[in-house]
Amino acid sequence: MESLLEAEDTVDGRALRRWVEFGVDALEQRRAEINSLNVFPVPDGDTGNNLLSTLQAAAARIGGPADGALTASDVAEGLARGAFTGARGNSGIILAQALRGVADAVAGLTTVGAADLAAALSNAAALVTGALSAPAKGTIVSVLEAAADGAARAAAETDPTVCEVVVASADAAADALQRTTTQLDVLAEAGVVDAGGLGLLVLLDCLVEVTTGTRPDRRMVLAGASRPVVEPEVVDDRHDSDQQEYEVMYLVENSDGTRIDALRSHLDALGDSVAIVAGESGCWSVHVHCCDPGAAVEAGLAAGALRRIDITCFALESARRGCGDGAAASGTAAVPAHTHTAGEQSRAVLAVVGGDGAAELFEAEGAQVLRAEEISVPDELLAAIRALPSRDVLVLPNGALSAQDVVAVGARARREDCDVMFLPSSSVVQGLASLAVHDPMRATVDDAFAMSEAASCVRWGSLRYANERALTWVGTCEPGDSLGLAGHDVVVIEHDLVTAGASLLDRLLAAGGELVTMLVGAYAPDGLVEQLADHLDRRHPEIDVVVYQGGQRSDLLQLGVE
Repeated sequence: MESLLEAEDTVDGRALRRWVEFGVDALEQRRAEINSLNVFPVPDGDTGNNLLSTLQAAAARIGGPADGALTASDVAEGLARGAFTGARGNSGIILAQALRGVADAVAGLTTVGAADLAAALSNAAALVTGALSAPAKGTIVSVLEAAADGAARAAAETDPTVCEVVVASADAAADALQRTTTQLDVLAEAGVVDAGGLGLLVLLDCLVEVTTGTRPDRRMVLAGASRPVVEPEVVDDRHDSDQQEYEVMYLVENSDGTRIDALRSHLDALGDSVAIVAGESGCWSVHVHCCDPGAAVEAGLAAGALRRIDITCFALESARRGCGDGAAASGTAAVPAHTHTAGEQSRAVLAVVGGDGAAELFEAEGAQVLRAEEISVPDELLAAIRALPSRDVLVLPNGALSAQDVVAVGARARREDCDVMFLPSSSVVQGLASLAVHDPMRATVDDAFAMSEAASCVRWGSLRYANERALTWVGTCEPGDSLGLAGHDVVVIEHDLVTAGASLLDRLLAAGGELVTMLVGAYAPDGLVEQLADHLDRRHPEIDVVVYQGGQRSDLLQLGVE
């Protein structure tokens, strides 16, 4: 392909958009490989997943027209904001801070030249190092610092081009990645390079492709340094202070620098891998690995108001996802939803889902998936339940079946000694929220209650075209009209789809909310999501937006508000 650089050898908003598109695709293709290398700081096998999720959240926040009208500064700021709110894991919060460093360095610039790019990478490395309590050599931090140094050296030459700076940066990162296996004992023992460092190199090579038209083939970097990672043994000694058992992340609002400094000190005493990243409007993103997640949350409460609290048990995630398993990391359910020990009953989660993208989302979280388009009669759902390896089953119907069919299938399954509970998820976005709190270590009734409560907290709606004349609560619609539904009720009728979507979003957000999830259907017109995201930025700037490609054929767009 041709370079996307401007004639004056600068990177504009269009080129940065293309870079993030390339980056999402590349991380999707290589996340299983990145996951397999993940042995530091904990061998939880999710670095590739976390980097991909964070970059997807960043891409979803860009907004605006896709024709290049946004400046480099606009795109960089959107990426930084999206990554901040959507950061996943240690590697994700580092990527978010790096993007913030780039955005701050290019603020106000329409295009980015060679010297600007070198300064942006230098600022990214400095912010990342400052966010970490104990930055370690041989990690993504080392690779980022090397990339910044390589860019700075190239920029110091006479009349350097953007291409020369980008290539020098990526080459320096590749050399630094190769060295990581000699800088950390755990990497040397496993015979691998740093997983996060590889993810960063993948992104830098995507920038090389944007600027030069060709992406380097770097797989030779791993030659002699990587080998398949043996799945780590789950540590049973719960009192080993050197083995952190939980990852805790949350956002802190209404705080200040003094309280955040105190929080950092408290978390340093509780655990390791402490990272605190500043966002906009007095908000901080916090990450720590520790043995006492309750104490980590209490420390945050002393610093300000908390939201988006996310606690992950490493041992449980390893059991659920199959740490180091490429199939699981790539979104295919390679193990049942719950790997159980002797004397413990396993439990399966079955989700009825339409669309390839939506199915991958549920499978990635360990659910068994039955495609909605494959259900012509309720008996097919019953057959899917019978085929599960567990007799303890939670079903997420996600609005694909009528209440009568749900009752009938549940009754028949229970007559066959299958303990089935249908959870009240009336939409895919509710099902995703429900699955996010699923905990197979809880008693079934407690797990079902928590999942049901999570689903009920999501207000949902959808956009579709009317296919016939009908009387609704808000008037009569004609074939081809754009309809906005809140739940199952039509609340908006418009001739223009974007207008209908904006009106529906305003209605759903009238009762408040912090996060809007958009699940894009197979037939959604181009530009719809971008225009609705732009509407949210103007009317509801406090709202975070996450976009998934669902691929469903029923709704053009499904919306969830939490």
